Amino acid sequence: MARFEINEANFADMAATGNAEIMFELGLIYSTGRDGEADIVAAHKWFNLSAHRGNELAKERREELAYVMDKTQIVEAQRAAREWITTH
Repeated sequence: MARFEINEANFADMAATGNAEIMFELGLIYSTGRDGEADIVAAHKWFNLSAHRGNELAKERREELAYVMDKTQIVEAQRAAREWITTH
């Protein structure tokens, strides 16, 4: 997997291309709080989108996050992923 040394806004723009690896990287950024506070809802969303495009590791990370999330957070993350798919 390639590592990118760019800010989150650029990642989000690059994710619009549908690249599963970039979406996975965004999931890592949000889950670890690498560029600020961790956001497990956003991380789940990006892992979900990456998994949707076939990234097996993203499926594993999404499941790990879901284990520590409550039902409301999971629903929010899934809704955000669906909205992202609709707009991109």
